[in-house]
Amino acid sequence: MFSRYASRPRQTLIATFLAWKALLLAVTLGSAVAPSYDTSTSLMLHRNESGISLVTRLTRWDAIYFTQSARRGYLYEQEWAFNAGLPLVVSGLVKVARRLGLTGHDNGAPEAAFSIAVAHAAHLLAALMLHELTLKLFSRARLAFLASLLHVLSPAGLFLSAPYAESSFAFLSFAGYYVLASVSDAPKGSLRWTAAQVLAGAVFGLATACRSNGLLNGVPFALECLMILPPLLSSPTNLKNFAALFGPVAGGLLVATGSVVPQTLAWLRYCSGASEPRAWCGRTVPSIYSFVQEHYWGVGLFRYWTPSNIPLFALAAPMLGLLMVSGIEVLKRPSGLARSPTASMLVFSMAACQILLAAMAITTYHVQIITRIASGYAVWYWWVAGCLLDDGKDGTRRAWGGRIVTFSVMYAMIQGVLFASFLPPA
Repeated sequence: MFSRYASRPRQTLIATFLAWKALLLAVTLGSAVAPSYDTSTSLMLHRNESGISLVTRLTRWDAIYFTQSARRGYLYEQEWAFNAGLPLVVSGLVKVARRLGLTGHDNGAPEAAFSIAVAHAAHLLAALMLHELTLKLFSRARLAFLASLLHVLSPAGLFLSAPYAESSFAFLSFAGYYVLASVSDAPKGSLRWTAAQVLAGAVFGLATACRSNGLLNGVPFALECLMILPPLLSSPTNLKNFAALFGPVAGGLLVATGSVVPQTLAWLRYCSGASEPRAWCGRTVPSIYSFVQEHYWGVGLFRYWTPSNIPLFALAAPMLGLLMVSGIEVLKRPSGLARSPTASMLVFSMAACQILLAAMAITTYHVQIITRIASGYAVWYWWVAGCLLDDGKDGTRRAWGGRIVTFSVMYAMIQGVLFASFLPPA
């Protein structure tokens, strides 16, 4: 298969993307034959659920919160659980459209439509960026093509088409790592290397503004600091070591801005000078995000470990296992993929991020979301692509790779029907 498309991998990725999206959207429209489980979308958009509308069928679950936030900002405290990155972009696009006279509705439909368009565009850009990132790190064309193809066919399915931030997060995360990979062989502390650290941190900060787990992208900067500290401590008067430390420190701080800035705005709104400050204002770390997740959504350490949630853990088990197995294997042998020792360190940090994500999903998150938020992590795509390319005599790894692809496609299709019908899991 690869030899046929080797000369035009990007065109093939785009064609596959369009075909896959057409199939998923057909499934979405087909779900209109049955009544939706919930009428929240129709109430917001003032539309009939029985009608055939992609906007209606894709604006489900959290997408309603993102759409409403894009339309009129954060109105209720619990809405601060949904990061502002996507709503801000969509709000800006809708304002431009209104000035051009392209839309006059104020019921959330324009915001939902633009959110869907942004999600599709970001998903395609993420697939293409993953291709470039893989080439930059490994110089392996077949691995790059297959990994990107796997991202297109991600089990996240319609979550990468609906008004959700997963596709935007994936694109920005892959872009940030591409910036770091582009200077993996540059001397530490050089102007080019430092500028790339800062730029990557800024891009990761935008990813964090889309999804809070973007904070995990601070891991490569933390590792860089740990590597620079020993020579700095041994030669504290060496200005070169201090200069080398500036890049990763600045980059790491920028990663956090995507979370710190909106929470600062929330503190100014609910705490500073408020006649009746909210309960979370008096905490040591006055975080509206952690409070809202805990108070309204039941998120917290082991809070999801209840008998009623056992089916959700079972549903998430395949992806959790894949993240753990692939992450640990790459963590042990990052040089098995990377083209240089410095690139190996970046791959190592990416594997560490993936393992941390899986651990947090098991212990803290609503575990069923792991299948969609894993779409923004590259290591498991590389691992599965490596399995598919494995030429071992027994063919075990290749067979496992094929099974994972089958799982991804089947999960995305089934989940698409459920999502479009407003049925769990979400």
